[in-house]
Amino acid sequence: MRHWTWLVPTLALALFTIAMAVGVGPWLAAVCGAALIGAVLVAVHHAEVVAHRVGEPLGTLVLALAVTAIEAALILSMMMAGGAEMAVLPRDSIYAAVMIICTGVVGVCILLGGLAHRVQTFRNDGAGPGLAALIVLATLTLVLPVFTTTTRPYGTYSTSQLAFVAVSAAVLWAIFVFFQAVRHRSFFIPEIADADPEAHAEPPSAREAWNSFGLLVVSLVAVVGLAKKLSPTIENAVETAGAPRAVVGIVIAALVLLPETWAAARAARANRLQTSMNLAIGSALACIGLTVPVVVVASFILHMPLVLGLEPKDIALLALTFIVSTVTLGTGRTSMMQGAIHLVLFAAYLFLAFVP
Repeated sequence: MRHWTWLVPTLALALFTIAMAVGVGPWLAAVCGAALIGAVLVAVHHAEVVAHRVGEPLGTLVLALAVTAIEAALILSMMMAGGAEMAVLPRDSIYAAVMIICTGVVGVCILLGGLAHRVQTFRNDGAGPGLAALIVLATLTLVLPVFTTTTRPYGTYSTSQLAFVAVSAAVLWAIFVFFQAVRHRSFFIPEIADADPEAHAEPPSAREAWNSFGLLVVSLVAVVGLAKKLSPTIENAVETAGAPRAVVGIVIAALVLLPETWAAARAARANRLQTSMNLAIGSALACIGLTVPVVVVASFILHMPLVLGLEPKDIALLALTFIVSTVTLGTGRTSMMQGAIHLVLFAAYLFLAFVP
């Protein structure tokens, strides 16, 4: 185990303790921000170690769960710190995660893989049901609140509707995990490519895997604590820049998904697009299937308002993204052109977020 893999979580936890004791000034905020990013990267590293030990497709499931835990922790920390003004943060963060994954991550992987290997293949009998589940969850969570009539405020659900959506999201995600890890595991197992030395590496020992699991927990605790302390700083920075409040959600999603994007891109370059698709679809599903129930339960317990419905512009972009994704994943074969299309959609999403 390399020194930085245990040193970074320890330093991040120490900085969180200092921030609780003395408060967060400008210099300490900068240091804590760097520690937060480092803790996220280390958390995903340790999740990958555990994933390599348990094998595919359970490995990508471990990584997706770690990333989702970080995102849910960041959202809850900022909601509790921001109060009623943060009612739209879960919506913005979940929408940002889905768009970043379905347009940015998928686009980068397909483009890099297409440039390196011309045409790549993956099993669409696994990716197809995953995308279908993602479309259903995204529609239930982000689109239907705009059209329901039980509650008057725009984009909101009633208590019973929130409970139904939370339970539906958790159940559908659990069914997909059973489908992926047990019933049809072969649909998600990638072919081993000679270009990927990591695929041939010996798995870590049980002791190394347990050490990484423990450090993963420490990293997650540090991420949650630092995020809570830095949330006012992030909000002030967005307001100072004159950017819309939705950018806060993009910042959270981008921060959490950056290391996972790197892992997926490396797999695509090594001609293992199946692993990239497992990561992308699994993370997007976990983002909704786990984050939504956690946020809904927290809103019930803490009596926090929750706005889930998207604006019309965002609904149109989400629908276009799912149409293009259906075409891309429908054949099980990809080339650089499909990657370029997804990245243009990603650029449109970012531009319209800053210039609505």
